[in-house]
Amino acid sequence: MADHNENFAPNPALGDASAHSKQSQQPSASIAGTKEDPTQPTGSASVSSFSRDTKREASWPSVLFYIHLNILGVYGIFVLFSHTSVITCIFTFLLTLCGILGVTAGAHRLWAHRTYEATPLLRFTLMIFQTLAGQGSIYDWVRLHRLHHEKYRTVDDPYYSDKDFLHAQVFANIRKLSPKQETLLAKVDMSDLESDRIVMFQRRFYWLLYLVLFVLLPINAPLEYWGDTVQAAIFVAFSLRYLIVLNVAWLINSSHLVWGLDKSHKQSDSNMVFLVTKSYWPQYHYLLPFDYQSGEFGNYGAGCTTAFIRICAATGQAAKLQTMTTEAVKRGLTMAVDSGKPIVECLKQAGAEDMCNLTREHYLQNERLH
Repeated sequence: MADHNENFAPNPALGDASAHSKQSQQPSASIAGTKEDPTQPTGSASVSSFSRDTKREASWPSVLFYIHLNILGVYGIFVLFSHTSVITCIFTFLLTLCGILGVTAGAHRLWAHRTYEATPLLRFTLMIFQTLAGQGSIYDWVRLHRLHHEKYRTVDDPYYSDKDFLHAQVFANIRKLSPKQETLLAKVDMSDLESDRIVMFQRRFYWLLYLVLFVLLPINAPLEYWGDTVQAAIFVAFSLRYLIVLNVAWLINSSHLVWGLDKSHKQSDSNMVFLVTKSYWPQYHYLLPFDYQSGEFGNYGAGCTTAFIRICAATGQAAKLQTMTTEAVKRGLTMAVDSGKPIVECLKQAGAEDMCNLTREHYLQNERLH
């Protein structure tokens, strides 16, 4: 039988989704102009202090670095088709795939949300993969992402979930945190990662691992082992790969603005309806983030990351894959109506009961919501 997991209990480290939805539904006093929000400062001195605490300054080293990276990465597209061997293309693709899996299957689904458990071998492998993403240490990435869930759709979210895609995808990553956000970040519960020796090893030696795995490996291998050009090594294996992995990893925190449906906007309001299939799955993830089948990019129960986790489970490297079934959702909603308890609390209770009845190999049956 499948084991019960603490993810079904309220976890302050992952944020209270019901609180988020309640906050996001509150009308803005400043917009309505009819009420004064008691939580906002009223005096001029208080307003000035509030502004200082919430203002985010540009991180100019990051700004300059990302400008140069975009220029070099775009030039790498030209080099890819003119001065790059097939083996370097394959090598770059594999490093890119590993880096993306390190963030999605590793930092996001395993360490940030505990959607499954992994053996030391798999955790070590995912740690190496996450280093190949160049996103900072697992510890720092997870702490920011948990704050993102905790403050989702509020002004305190470091990834601007209350604004637009440009803010969430770009500005959030080239600006420093505000003093208030720094204070909130320090309060995020990270005790589970602090007890993980692999995570703390990577945090301690991150920049050494970054230099060897992320910089030297992709640049040196094409030159040393199969004699490719310097342009291919620098502009394709390094710059273009970095640009792709970087933007895909950033999408994890901003994709809800691309693939998620917003009840305040119609799909027909944008031409994106012809390119992107929107759904409520991103909102589902913010309500119940422990479901291993929740895709980062608007899908559910499909995709490379979900398939990777299932393969790892089939080979004994992953276990206790947490999910929600359709029946559990129905019971949870019924329980919420009958008892008057918060919906998320009832869904978690129903999910915990349902997980006890699922077999350990439920992932082989592709058990999913529909």
